[in-house]
Amino acid sequence: MSEHRYGPTSVGTVLLDLGAETGALVLYTPEDLAGAEIEISPDIQGAVRTHAAVRTHAAVRTHAAVRTHAAVRARPAPNGTRYAAVYEGLAAGGYTIWRDHDTPAGHITITGGQITSFHWCGQGTLPLTR
Repeated sequence: MSEHRYGPTSVGTVLLDLGAETGALVLYTPEDLAGAEIEISPDIQGAVRTHAAVRTHAAVRTHAAVRTHAAVRARPAPNGTRYAAVYEGLAAGGYTIWRDHDTPAGHITITGGQITSFHWCGQGTLPLTR
């Protein structure tokens, strides 16, 4: 686990490549997560969700899926600085956002050609890597 410290991005420095089958995620966080690397993973088709209320053979959140991560950075904007991690080039479908190695923080659906946003809940809760 290596520690990376990134400075703030400049206004207009994020370029996203969106396509018919690919989209992007902007994950907004509290300022105290600046520099943290937050993992996401695609849902795996054909498995059963562990949640007791859902027992269908649809997509499932799992520890076995390949994860990717992005660092939370300061994102200056005309109306103030926000903190966010940006994930681009994601295949359309469901994804789990991980609070730590074992705990999901949320679930999102990526739609091709679109940007999805998610707001991290809970200040002071650190993700897996920092």
